[in-house]
Amino acid sequence: MTTVGDAEDTPHYHGHRERLRSRFREAGEAALADYELLELVLFRSIPRRDVKALAKELIRRFGSFAEVLAAPPSRLAEVEGIGDSVVTDLKIVEAAARRITRGAVAKRPLLSSWNAVIDYCRTAMAFADKEHFRVLFLDKRNGLIADELQQTGTVDHTPVYPREVVKRALELSATAIILVHNHPSGDPTPSSADIKMTRTIGEIAEPLGVMVHDHIIVGRDGHASFRGLGLLE
Repeated sequence: MTTVGDAEDTPHYHGHRERLRSRFREAGEAALADYELLELVLFRSIPRRDVKALAKELIRRFGSFAEVLAAPPSRLAEVEGIGDSVVTDLKIVEAAARRITRGAVAKRPLLSSWNAVIDYCRTAMAFADKEHFRVLFLDKRNGLIADELQQTGTVDHTPVYPREVVKRALELSATAIILVHNHPSGDPTPSSADIKMTRTIGEIAEPLGVMVHDHIIVGRDGHASFRGLGLLE
């Protein structure tokens, strides 16, 4: 039996938490706003405090649920109320999302599961605050041999060494590669430097039996495919 005193002692957010969990169980994540999904994560990290305002502040500061997960730990820690345990839990969720999208491309021909490739690239890189350049190395059946981060640069530049990219492809006995990098600005439109670098890699790789299938640029505002744009023959 619940007495009036017990009810008064129960924090007001307990009912909110259960209602939010019930809505998630019954209708799924699509029924929740970004800040509400973030609340569900924060419930586990901060069990004895109302976290709605904190979730809304994180979304306001970083932009979206995905961008909160991808934010650098140092920037997350700048938000009042975010301690090491919260940062760790957010990074665990981010890592889980990457594992899931990577699993969708790991054991199947990449060119027949292109949407999964795009999802993986966006999850891995779209919201990073620095440029990252990675290469997906493929076998003769277009299966994934390896996915390697080659370089990390600044907010608008990553050094890429075409001969090293091709050398690594030969070491792995890859017959094709997909180049991937991100634009922290959010706009995935290829720059003239991106186009020149891609052509240089292709010119070195092709005589050695390695094909550049595509170069994908990802950003907060979407993605761009060199092949789709007609920049690769």
